[in-house]
Amino acid sequence: MTRKSRRLWLVVACMIGLGSAAALTLNAFSSNIVFFMAPSQVHAKPPPADRTIRLGGMVVAGSVRREKVKDSPVNLFDVTDGQAAVTVRYEGILPDLFREGQSVVAVGTVNPDGTFRASEVLAKHDETYMPKEVAEELRRSGKWDPRFGKAPDAASWNTMTAAETKKPATQTPDGN
Repeated sequence: MTRKSRRLWLVVACMIGLGSAAALTLNAFSSNIVFFMAPSQVHAKPPPADRTIRLGGMVVAGSVRREKVKDSPVNLFDVTDGQAAVTVRYEGILPDLFREGQSVVAVGTVNPDGTFRASEVLAKHDETYMPKEVAEELRRSGKWDPRFGKAPDAASWNTMTAAETKKPATQTPDGN
């Protein structure tokens, strides 16, 4: 084997090693990415059951229910983006700032029955804060236009009921 061919094989082996390392690294990163979804997106295209997502929106007024399972608190509540709502089940103690009509981000997975099993619930930290993803979804859904002032107040969402938000956003009043 000539010196030139040995050098070529060394370069080829290095490229294969570098490509393998890059492929393994990218695969590890892609399995740890957590995407944000709004309730209307979850209804339109549910993620795979094993995929962890962040679900963001407003807590529907009157939807919070508390249970106890084997001395562990279980909280059930609906999260809406104004177009659809998803029922969230969270086992544990909710944050102190968690309230109906306030924005919330829950991290977890979607069950086959369409409910969301949260492993973590994040509540807003003051009266002016709204997660960027929630504000963007409100803009996209037409519920808020930043040209006309700040994001909608939580009190404006209190008039929305759980029954209204369970309807798919694509239906018209005549059912089409």
